[in-house]
Amino acid sequence: MTGGNGHRGQVHELPRVVIVGAGFAGLAAARVLAGRPIDTTVVDQHNFHTFQPLLYQVATAGLEPADVAYPVRAIFGREPNVSFRCGRVDAVDLDGRRVQLEDGSALPYDYLVLATGAAANFFGISGAARFAEPLYTVRDARRLRNHLLSTLESVDAHPDRYRGGAPVFVVVGGGPTGVETAGALVELIAVSVRRDRLRIDPDRTRVILVDVAPRLLSGFSETAGRYAADTLRGRGVEIHLGERVAEVAAGGVRLADGTTLPADVVVWAGGVTVAGTLADSLPVAQARGGRVVVGPDLSVPGRPEVFVVGDAAAAPLGRGRQGTAPQLAQGAIQTGRHAGQEVLRRVEGEAGAPFAYRDKGVMATIGRHAAVAEVPRLPTVRGTLGWLAWLALHLVYLIGFRNRLVVLLNWTWRYFDWPSGPRLIVADVESETST
Repeated sequence: MTGGNGHRGQVHELPRVVIVGAGFAGLAAARVLAGRPIDTTVVDQHNFHTFQPLLYQVATAGLEPADVAYPVRAIFGREPNVSFRCGRVDAVDLDGRRVQLEDGSALPYDYLVLATGAAANFFGISGAARFAEPLYTVRDARRLRNHLLSTLESVDAHPDRYRGGAPVFVVVGGGPTGVETAGALVELIAVSVRRDRLRIDPDRTRVILVDVAPRLLSGFSETAGRYAADTLRGRGVEIHLGERVAEVAAGGVRLADGTTLPADVVVWAGGVTVAGTLADSLPVAQARGGRVVVGPDLSVPGRPEVFVVGDAAAAPLGRGRQGTAPQLAQGAIQTGRHAGQEVLRRVEGEAGAPFAYRDKGVMATIGRHAAVAEVPRLPTVRGTLGWLAWLALHLVYLIGFRNRLVVLLNWTWRYFDWPSGPRLIVADVESETST
């Protein structure tokens, strides 16, 4: 294959691969191609990879944003065939085989891997997009942390505005993110009262978890869901299951049955959608949540040079199984890796292979000494042992030695002492310039 590489200004004979998205899926695909005679370009609007499973700890002031982010250029710094382009992709020209960037430039490709992820799904609920705080990006986590800490400071300064010093926090969504956030919120409130001496009434302060499903952690076993619910209730979290949110307003959440829950902060962990992302613009069939319907090898039907992976794809489970791979980190990593391998097979003239998802299990933490881990063909692990397993696994998958070390030290220090930690209200740039 020949062609000019527009983003490097040179002519070469290497196959050109463009990977859009530097999440778990995009990095997995790039790692497969690293060191190969393939010109690979990773494109993302941010110059860092985000370790999304720990965003809730950033939002609840347990970790700093830099602890869960790592520069993409540093990841592939020793791979001369992998370059990075910081920019936002506006469109894909499938016939011309190029991606159009927001700055007007274009990147030609011979193979394209779309790993553009998903976005918060508000399901068209009135007021949700305006008044609820999603938790999907570093920006989301930072903004939510500012909102939470500002609310706690406001309660301290004006307790009469908050039911006599008793704020209410509502978390919408009973999946792992919702469960983990609710548990972390309880701990944040406790340490704010004990260590920061904020004048908050801990006995009347409420953390409420709402989900339309009949139980928590629907992707886990019923036993795990009951354990999560019992643990959260034991720590003071109110749980409303089987109840749909009908409206989110400035001061509360209205449920479908007419019940109104007061809310000073609403955290939205109610699901994700591909609608509105780059993958949504492809002229192809879509599955639930806007996920792109792909072939057995994860390529777009009729476009064998284009792959869609990660949260954006309705990747088949494979091996004769019905259903699609879950929108989890392990699904993203596996689909990204497979797409990279398919590119190699095509370049080398080999026959393609169907994707087969391997279920490595699921984990969720509810707080200190409380987590649940379920691995196929092994007993369910919960409590302190599950919590330690959760900590270990997340350290293994976290990118960068510095990040692993900082997070480990942070968790260890917090375990023994619960210090002040990163409970800093850092305004966004637009807020700073307007004050």
